[in-house]
Amino acid sequence: MVTPSLLGPTAGRVEDVRRIAVLRANALGDFIFVLPALDALRAAYPSAEIVLLGAPWHAKLWRDRPGPVDRVLVVPPGPGIREPEAGEPASTIDDFVAAASGEGFDLAVQAHGGGANSNPLISRLGARVTVGLRAEDAPPLDRWVRYVYYQHEVIRYLEAVALVGAPATTIVPTLAVTDADRAEAEQVLGPPARLRVALHPGASDTRRRWPAERFAEVARALHGDGYEVLVTGTPSEQEVVDQVVAAAGVPVRPQVGTLSLGGLAGCYAGCALVVSNDTGPLHLAAAVGTSTVGIFWVGNLINTATPLRGRHRPISSWTVHCPVCGVDCTPGIYPHRPGDGECPHRDSFVIDVPVAEVLESARELLSP
Repeated sequence: MVTPSLLGPTAGRVEDVRRIAVLRANALGDFIFVLPALDALRAAYPSAEIVLLGAPWHAKLWRDRPGPVDRVLVVPPGPGIREPEAGEPASTIDDFVAAASGEGFDLAVQAHGGGANSNPLISRLGARVTVGLRAEDAPPLDRWVRYVYYQHEVIRYLEAVALVGAPATTIVPTLAVTDADRAEAEQVLGPPARLRVALHPGASDTRRRWPAERFAEVARALHGDGYEVLVTGTPSEQEVVDQVVAAAGVPVRPQVGTLSLGGLAGCYAGCALVVSNDTGPLHLAAAVGTSTVGIFWVGNLINTATPLRGRHRPISSWTVHCPVCGVDCTPGIYPHRPGDGECPHRDSFVIDVPVAEVLESARELLSP
């Protein structure tokens, strides 16, 4: 039976579902985008246990945190599944499947990507029904929707879970902030003397990084407006954080490796605004209810920027040609168009975003 829903037709629910596996083992921002799909599954199957097949950091994040995930099973690293974390004990996909197939999953949901590597894993779990995404090079699942690159990530996974009778209840990712998160943030940062704003100048893909000196200009201006300015980053982003701090020329507070992921959620929840490249912390800030100004390459704007404008301002770069060699970096997605779509350069694609636009948006969101 097909019924109408917020995002279109929804297939019938699967009967007698007691346990649901959801594969989503990649990075922070990627996980934030699947939260509405998890909420939809929880609403459709309120008595079922939802087990996230994730990474070690997922297990830490969901320990004692309210939300749609009941338990985390850590999936071993593997091609197209996830990268290993530092100090992680060795294990194999075969060992994982042997253990997970005894869980008695009724539904197994592939919310991980196109499915070339993840659909075979989902199919090995022994679930009564498999569902998810399928790119052209991926094997089918019992119920699947075509993976098309340019689609908002939130909607992509909502369409997938709708195939098992889980219509969307929201399109807004929301992550609960716990008392422990807030306590950690206060222990590290102390109580705020002024309203706080946070800048996050890093991103794993350097093509998504706005120049450090421009973040420094924003820091200088917002400090002059009377805000306490934090500059957050992961240990691998220490260098770019140091560049922002040095170039700002005013007192700002670098926070690199001082907070756990939960502590960072607590930190952002206590900020009036987060200004960031398109990276996981930007999407975390929005999920905990903080206003954001995000700097996006146009392709990523389509796939990952929030559609809401009440408290969020995604600012787009329209660059599609590599700033070094001039290659059009879109034809890899559109093979019938001229150009090869790929080049080896990783220079920023967002340098055409001016400081004035970012500051204008920041001040608008910060005004009463």
